[in-house]
Amino acid sequence: MLASAKATLVNLIPPAMVAVFLLFWAYGPKALLANPWTLVVCSSLVTIIVLGLEFVFERHEGWRLNKREFFTDLYYVVLSSTVIAWMTQTFAEAPLQAVKTSLGIHTPWVGHLPWLVQVVMAVSIIEFGQYWMHRLMHNVTPFWLTHAPHHHITQLNAAKGAVGNPIELFLITLSVLTFFEFDQTALFACFNTTAVISTFAHANVKSNPPIWYSFFFTTIRHHSLHHSTDYESTRCNYGNSMILFDRIFGTFKEGESVLVGQDERRRLSIWEQTIFPFQPLIARYKAGRAASAQVANEAGGAAAA
Repeated sequence: MLASAKATLVNLIPPAMVAVFLLFWAYGPKALLANPWTLVVCSSLVTIIVLGLEFVFERHEGWRLNKREFFTDLYYVVLSSTVIAWMTQTFAEAPLQAVKTSLGIHTPWVGHLPWLVQVVMAVSIIEFGQYWMHRLMHNVTPFWLTHAPHHHITQLNAAKGAVGNPIELFLITLSVLTFFEFDQTALFACFNTTAVISTFAHANVKSNPPIWYSFFFTTIRHHSLHHSTDYESTRCNYGNSMILFDRIFGTFKEGESVLVGQDERRRLSIWEQTIFPFQPLIARYKAGRAASAQVANEAGGAAAA
């Protein structure tokens, strides 16, 4: 009975963390809520807490974090919060804001909606876009080449959601939130909420949230199936944080996978992940050079004869 109660409490950790951060953004000190660095601290805190839970409530021994995995994940977390964040602001958010201004688009009514409604709306807008971008990446070759490195990871951990090719990391951040004038704390709560959900969805934590949670939100069970070695199983459960869209659009699949990865589960290095989308061009270039060298050699041999 004690073991059952403990399991129940562990299963409630993800929804409890979502609730705690929502309460913070709804009722926290205004000075903290207005500071953008508070979001950075909260997001970092989520990753640190879940990493700690991996050691206490390990789901699979084969996913146990080691030094190499930790520093690789850390590299991508820093990359996402610096270079990718700058790219998103410069090449997506700023141009969209300029378009909004030039077209005279104003949505002040959004900021007057109940605060929690704004959070739900912001999460839904982001996740709707991410669902279709993710689905596109699995069905169109050029986009798949940017996303495939994320599927070459051979274990799941708290920060694995940040691991991937830089082009994919940029594409997955795109959204139309700029067109809506949300309350800033509602936006921060949205970002923090999706961070909690997606972090647990990639984490090696033995937590199976209640059905009311997993009906709407992505869990490690469903997302591990998406990362499985079986190609067909990867074409399901696209939701980053909201599995609800998979249920609506017919791509939801029940199940779980312990073995994750692609191509005989060979782990890619950071450099291999970075150049992965360009491999077909590199291969074509090498083939062209080899063919030219062969023609030159044959010509040289004929001349000598």
